[in-house]
Amino acid sequence: MAKLESLVEWVEDIKERNGSSASSLYILKDNKVVLEHYSGYHSNSPQATPINPSSQFNIASARKSYLGLAVAYALYEGKIKSLDDHASEYFEDIDEQLLGKTTVRHLVTHSHGLHEKEDGTIYREFEAGHGWAYRGINVLMMTRLVNRLFKMSFPELLHERVFSPLGLEQTGWRKKEDVALVKEIIHPGEEGSYKLGSSNNGTESNLHTTASEFAQWGNLHLNKGFANGKQIIPKEVIEIATSIQSPTFKDHNLPKNGLFWYVQGTPASFSEIGERVPEGSYQILGITGPTLLVIPEYNVVVAKMYNKRYNYGGDNYLYYLREFSNLVADTFRE
Repeated sequence: MAKLESLVEWVEDIKERNGSSASSLYILKDNKVVLEHYSGYHSNSPQATPINPSSQFNIASARKSYLGLAVAYALYEGKIKSLDDHASEYFEDIDEQLLGKTTVRHLVTHSHGLHEKEDGTIYREFEAGHGWAYRGINVLMMTRLVNRLFKMSFPELLHERVFSPLGLEQTGWRKKEDVALVKEIIHPGEEGSYKLGSSNNGTESNLHTTASEFAQWGNLHLNKGFANGKQIIPKEVIEIATSIQSPTFKDHNLPKNGLFWYVQGTPASFSEIGERVPEGSYQILGITGPTLLVIPEYNVVVAKMYNKRYNYGGDNYLYYLREFSNLVADTFRE
């Protein structure tokens, strides 16, 4: 219990130092809740709602794990034949010469080398497979592709195949203000604002969920798609999404990815997973601080929530991300 309390103290210290108005920590071990912590308010105004089990945080880029599952379904069902298919086979609206040797594998592991200017012009930063860079163009491309392949948006696909069977009623792409939604803090001294979208087709960062349902999402992956006494998702789909799919990099310091998840192989210094976390673990995070960490070796899932944009700002960004996962690993190592 003392080790679990030290994780709470760490989360609260970061909340205060970075000016987040809210935090939550929810931990599952062997499919049971071992820690549930809520702190702060939905915004930094005096009238703001206290954080509670029903508080829905915007999880920002952590939504990529949801897209990753949809891509895994497309691979499993043959809608995408192989991760090594050339991207030009699927994106006829993008210049074939620009795409070059870019494959689907490159797009889902941040090794594609493409970037986008403010005017929408796509250009190449480096040759596909020869580097790693966290950009948005690949996420938008894969979102549109999956939506086209399934003839529905990937959020609709997930609601039908996952959210409804699993009973996730507080997870969704929000378009309207609601008292359950936690506001995003940009500047600590100013009132927060709702992060909403104009649609629920998955192209916008308006996915909200509670700490408990975020943890359930991770636990579904930990249990290879098995939940509520039945196989909700084919085991192979989960394995596609959470296994290392990155090409072999010459620079061994670069992160390894599954389908957007960060996956622990040989510890890498530029990875957002700490070096003390066991091999096979995987993690996803967002710019406002939400983090979902799954450690299969310890049968542990950790959902951590904040609502402050650039929550780990400055030069210490990577340290804080790596150190939290290290502390979790230390806590549950037998």
